[in-house]
Amino acid sequence: MNFDHVNIPKKLVPDNYLQLGLAAQHSKQRNFKELLEKRKLPENGWSDEWIEELVHQLASLDSNNFPHKVGLGEREARIACKLVARRHYNFGHGIGRSGDLLEAQPKAAGSTLLSRLTNALILDLVRGIGLNSCAGCFLVPMCTGMTLTLCLQSLRKRRPGAKYVLWSRIDQKSCFKAITAAGLEPVIIPCQVQGDSLHTDIGAFQDKIEALGVESILCLYTTTSCFAPRNGDDILNISKLSNQWQLPHLVNNAYGLQSVDIVRQLELANRVGRIDYFVQSSDKNLMVPVGGAIVASFKESLLHDVASSYAGRASGSQSLDVFMTLLSLGRSGFQSLIQQRCENFIYLRDNLKKFAESRGEVVIESKDNFISLAITLGTIPADQDDRITQMGSMLHMRGVSGARVVVPGHTKTIDGHQFADFGSHRNDLKVPYLTVASAIGISRGEIDRFFDIFGKCWQQLNPTKNLS
Repeated sequence: MNFDHVNIPKKLVPDNYLQLGLAAQHSKQRNFKELLEKRKLPENGWSDEWIEELVHQLASLDSNNFPHKVGLGEREARIACKLVARRHYNFGHGIGRSGDLLEAQPKAAGSTLLSRLTNALILDLVRGIGLNSCAGCFLVPMCTGMTLTLCLQSLRKRRPGAKYVLWSRIDQKSCFKAITAAGLEPVIIPCQVQGDSLHTDIGAFQDKIEALGVESILCLYTTTSCFAPRNGDDILNISKLSNQWQLPHLVNNAYGLQSVDIVRQLELANRVGRIDYFVQSSDKNLMVPVGGAIVASFKESLLHDVASSYAGRASGSQSLDVFMTLLSLGRSGFQSLIQQRCENFIYLRDNLKKFAESRGEVVIESKDNFISLAITLGTIPADQDDRITQMGSMLHMRGVSGARVVVPGHTKTIDGHQFADFGSHRNDLKVPYLTVASAIGISRGEIDRFFDIFGKCWQQLNPTKNLS
């Protein structure tokens, strides 16, 4: 409640006491006003109480929360369970209108304001971390894979005669299924193997463009963040290729916003070439529940093509999660998390190298992968693959999640396409390995605990192996 224009009798509270309370209220209201007018991230995070108060105020602008409401439509945001209503702060209308994620809703001024303010804060964040040329972005209430499909569908409207998507191989199912879900035909470009690390084969992209013809190709499709020993794609040279042939370029930037190196590459790639869309996961980068992705572009008009490709009205849950999280962190909080992640990556890498050296293994050199690391498991006898894969289950049973064991010989078929040595991003894996990552939010204590558990599991699987 705003007390500015309320005449409160002195009999209720002494005026000097009241002024102290009002001064605190004015500070809060100024912050609310500044957020709504400037649509910028606060430098420092807000308290939970401030965030909840603002969210309640926004929800009160939706028609389902009017005290005099009379709903005669088929969708009136009625919520049967009070627990569900409290969980969503009485937001029930979702965002957008049928067929466009960015349209305003006549029944839901608060939900519309929440959605648009969230998108504005994300854009401010994206530009603040180094993507100064980003023209716009918005949150899509779907996973990263389905959001990539949405982008492909929007590109298809502009290039209806094209059916091929040139995709640099990465062994992650949703990246690939995004193509087939859009009804398009993937053209898999194998990675170049240098040592044991994998790199983008620019020449193979060039050859496929010339062989298939520009008119039949919908876009070039690359990935910035991936499991080691695969490096992030060379988006700089792919963007040049895209610009040269006037082909759209879609970038899967799943967890790239948390890496300053990837952010720099995206900004530079746009300057020297072409990137139409880059898509990132909200849960991986902003630490919110799974279910949302951020579509961004260096050309604002392209974003409307994606927004208008969405069928139906969308959930507002992801917008609420991201909105509250960004206000809680503030600009300085997010920047601090990025810095900590970078420092922890170096700490993890250095300790993993020490661990490997003491056990006759190596950390595979992947200098263009800034989040994930891979350590070989070559000293475990080659005829005992079960023992190698057992390492992954042993770690998982002891609370270590996210570590992946990759062994030769595992074939997987996805929508009719067969991938040999799936998980390794290549067809001829020779040495098994384990991947680990330093993602945003990881703590130094978690890394130390991992090595303690990893060492015990290693010793259990290799009891006769002497440590140097």
